[in-house]
Amino acid sequence: MQTYYSDLLVIGAGLAGERVAVEAAQNGFDVICLSIVPARRSHSSAAQGGMQAALGNCAKGEGDCCDVHFGDTVRGSDWGCDQEVARLFADAAPIEMRRLAHWGVPWNRVVPGKSSYFKGGEKFEKVEKEEHRGLITARSFGGTAKWRTCYTSDGTGHAVMCTMDNRCAELGINVFDRKEAISLIHDGETCIGAVVRCLRTGELEVFLSKATSICTGGFGRIYKATTNAVICDGGGHIIAHDTGVVPIGNPEAIQFHPTGIVPTDILVTEGCRGDGGTLLDVNEERFMNIYEPEKAELASRDVVSRWMTYHMRQGKGVKGAYGEHLWLDIRHLGDHHISTKLREVDEICHHFLGIDPRTQLIPVRPTQHYTMAGIRTDKDGAVYGLKGLFSAGEAACWDMHGFNRLGGNSLAETVVAGGIIGAKIVEFLKGYETKFKTSVVSDAVRQQQDRIYNLIHGRNGSENVYKVREELQNALMKGCFVFRNGPDLEECVETLEGVLDKSRKVGLVSSGIGANHELAAALKLEGQVKLGLCIATAALKRTESRGSHNREDFPERNDRDWLNRTLAYWRDGADQPELEYEETTPHYEIPPGDRGYGGGSIIEADKKEIEAKTIKR
Repeated sequence: MQTYYSDLLVIGAGLAGERVAVEAAQNGFDVICLSIVPARRSHSSAAQGGMQAALGNCAKGEGDCCDVHFGDTVRGSDWGCDQEVARLFADAAPIEMRRLAHWGVPWNRVVPGKSSYFKGGEKFEKVEKEEHRGLITARSFGGTAKWRTCYTSDGTGHAVMCTMDNRCAELGINVFDRKEAISLIHDGETCIGAVVRCLRTGELEVFLSKATSICTGGFGRIYKATTNAVICDGGGHIIAHDTGVVPIGNPEAIQFHPTGIVPTDILVTEGCRGDGGTLLDVNEERFMNIYEPEKAELASRDVVSRWMTYHMRQGKGVKGAYGEHLWLDIRHLGDHHISTKLREVDEICHHFLGIDPRTQLIPVRPTQHYTMAGIRTDKDGAVYGLKGLFSAGEAACWDMHGFNRLGGNSLAETVVAGGIIGAKIVEFLKGYETKFKTSVVSDAVRQQQDRIYNLIHGRNGSENVYKVREELQNALMKGCFVFRNGPDLEECVETLEGVLDKSRKVGLVSSGIGANHELAAALKLEGQVKLGLCIATAALKRTESRGSHNREDFPERNDRDWLNRTLAYWRDGADQPELEYEETTPHYEIPPGDRGYGGGSIIEADKKEIEAKTIKR
């Protein structure tokens, strides 16, 4: 069996993973990255809109600063974030955007003089300053007080991903693609690497390291309707959770994006609305300005998704062969704008819908998009429960997003958190030595060999992998979508408990040999159902509405009882998750208050307790 050694093993070679790797390699450490697909096909490359950073270069961004960005992030999280982490992020983001420019990212730049922009379908004028010529510009995104989303047309993720991958090549970082980690190697206290399956040959390999970082993105594919790529299936979360000592943070915090196209659920960027696009109903009339007079289409994603769903419930949705939807209108932005700044949206509309967004409306509806939930880490990116294990990006609950993340903050988080956590890994590695116990490694390998053998030879049962996975997806769509309530959540939990039993009895139709998708799906299936149960159970227990977690039977945000973070453990041999809770944040720079959009009432926390935790900068 092939064995590889390195100082740092990074599982996942998207933006977060490669940024962590770059930081360690620049400091002289030997790094290996693993990726299911070629690095430049990582899901990071699908991100369209941009990265938030308070540069304040453009006319509509004047007066922006890290404090304003921090405030927007805290309010966007519905006071569910760790404010210490949100501060680290907001302060580091401008530095990181300039560093990316230095490495080669072709950011859109300020062009001096008069230009027009749209807001709510109306045309306005702005004047860019001559002294800002050539500086990184920005566009508007939801939930922000200023224009601060740095972008490269609507292909930001692709541009940054190519640049970061080039940087890895410059530093000689080994990036192995078609490799999937199926188990961590650990002794219950320290992580020393991973058992990895080669997706080309089906052979198992061992990767041993002093430090391991999981940067595998989200797990949206456990939902049927999602913008996520097929590789976003929770593999990294599952191998961490399966240790029995690593918790999933805030599993109930799942984001739904307002503008997934119908019927494929492919995302069209928030940049469409940021650049002036509007949402229309069956009568081709705007409605977000009625519900949110101030923010309208640019309220935060949780708010827009809820109002869209509510509006369809009022009979204002467009009936179609694939269910109800609403319209996104960018026709008024014009050919030049669509052809340059929204060119990927243009291509998506042509190739997947057969429409021209210059003259036709785009059918959209809310769909699962992002997991604020993730492998729980501290502010240094160190994972709870295992020494030597770190996580960054969407895979992690770091936790700067709380119960709703703002558009542009997640793509920025990949590189900002990657840099911060990469530096902490460097500190960890300096002078650190560990022993690779042969017995621990051989036991981990043998366990995975037995799992695969039992699946191939039908030792567990004959349940169909894909049918069981579909039952998981349908249960979550019904019980844990935009709106939630007690009876539906109870039914979801009960259904998933039955699905969990089936997931343990799956068998393969295929031989399982070599590059086998059925085997890959089967190896993750039980872990995916456990993630689903964590979502549903945590959502049932949290009797309030906060951010993306909206309980119709508990509509108030309850700061008195629920200013905390859920930690979902799955102990060895258990049939259900064990939930624990910790304080949301070590201190407040901004005490809990009204977000300024989204409506709803608040059950206030004890004022003395909040005052005792509030600091002044």
